[in-house]
Amino acid sequence: MIKVVISPQSLLETGIKVEKVDNLRLFKFTDELQFHLEDLLEKNKTGSLTLEEEAELNAIRELDRIFTYLNSLLVAQQ
Repeated sequence: MIKVVISPQSLLETGIKVEKVDNLRLFKFTDELQFHLEDLLEKNKTGSLTLEEEAELNAIRELDRIFTYLNSLLVAQQ
């Protein structure tokens, strides 16, 4: 079986925005990436992901973990 790997960094340029929330600047997914994530999650539920889509989902999940951590650090500094 061939394993496809997509780097989370490849999503930074087009899939990320910084949004001001309650005087904090937080990392967020763009609407396009958020919709794509939701589509991938739905396909994952039905078991219909391709290998490339599975790699995309893994990359987006990793990026989400990183941003959740960074955003929590930013909130804790307030």
